[in-house]
Amino acid sequence: MRTNVNGTVFPILAAISFCHLLNDMMQSVIPAIYPLLKNAYHLDFGQVGLITLSSQLTASLLQPLVGGYTDRRPMPYSLTIGMCFTFFGLLVLSAAPSFTMVLFAAGMVGMGSAVFHPESSRVARMASGGQHGLAQSLFQVGGNAGSALGPLLAAFVVLRRGQSSISWFSVAALVAMVVLANVGAWYKKVGPIQGKTRTANTEHHAALSRARVATAIAILLALIFSKYFYLASLTSYYTFYLIGRFHISVQNAQIHLFIFLGAVAAGTIIGGPIGDRIGRKYVIWGSILGVVPFTLLLPYANLFWTGVLSVVIGVILASAFSAILVYAQDLVPGKVGMISGLFFGFAFGMGGVGAAVLGKLADLTDINFVYRVCSFLPLIGILAGWLPSSESIGSGRTDGEATKGPKHEITVA
Repeated sequence: MRTNVNGTVFPILAAISFCHLLNDMMQSVIPAIYPLLKNAYHLDFGQVGLITLSSQLTASLLQPLVGGYTDRRPMPYSLTIGMCFTFFGLLVLSAAPSFTMVLFAAGMVGMGSAVFHPESSRVARMASGGQHGLAQSLFQVGGNAGSALGPLLAAFVVLRRGQSSISWFSVAALVAMVVLANVGAWYKKVGPIQGKTRTANTEHHAALSRARVATAIAILLALIFSKYFYLASLTSYYTFYLIGRFHISVQNAQIHLFIFLGAVAAGTIIGGPIGDRIGRKYVIWGSILGVVPFTLLLPYANLFWTGVLSVVIGVILASAFSAILVYAQDLVPGKVGMISGLFFGFAFGMGGVGAAVLGKLADLTDINFVYRVCSFLPLIGILAGWLPSSESIGSGRTDGEATKGPKHEITVA
């Protein structure tokens, strides 16, 4: 298929979205089987949180380093190499003889994500044709769909057949390696052409002072903190919360988690395209702060309304990340890998730290108290009011125009 580097390359976006689905599906199997691991290794909530911390903190620390390095030295086939870590991590987890090896396996899966996310985000921007928000949303929706699919598969595969069946998921890693090898070949062809195009056609952005840029980045990271600390309470402990409060079965709780994560997947596709049209600041503001009434109601709802509210929360809250990421990339042009790694890494880190902290808090109090405390976190969204306008950094509807330039045709396999 022939296309040009300035047009949106949907086959490549579809490929990395599909691999994002596989990657995050494999990742989400780990928290989905926490009840199984908790019983098998006689863990408390604090130790359960350490599993998440091992995976997320590894990814958090490595992602900015990987992104910064590949900004300077592009590595088209690094995506395939990174997926190898996930492959071996799942095999180790399926046969882990001790809690220490569970932590090691979770860390290996985290290393795979540390390579996958910043590099895939770079590919999404390369294939966007100037529609950066749309491209990031398409990329993100694959990951969120995978996160939703993982618990469902865990409920009907791992919980029925035991921990050893986790090895079956390593087949998904092999499939992803093949697809990412083809993406790497496209990346290798297009990267030099886009580099020349960017030199001739610098991305449109107004000059902001370093202090203003640093302040905006700090605000965006604070919003990521509120979003992912809150999400940690749902992704890591939602099943425990439902089982403890409403006395439902583990499988029923997993289905509720699947519905919530499905809502997150559905919401993800909204934020990017809307941000392309009306400005990303408004999407960020509405997503983080707009979810507050629903998070405040959640701890006091019955089972039916808990399910409904979790869907609403998932849809609204999920629309923020694509807008935040592209907004940050526009703030610091030319550093796509570093910025992607920083924000993905910080998000992973906050998810891991949040899981560990909230797990310890649940041990000291109870899981219901954790949900009451977390319900106030989205109020941090008030800080979005201090962000520069989308137009002042060249994001929003001007993106597509900003990247137009000489067309170069390439062949996409």
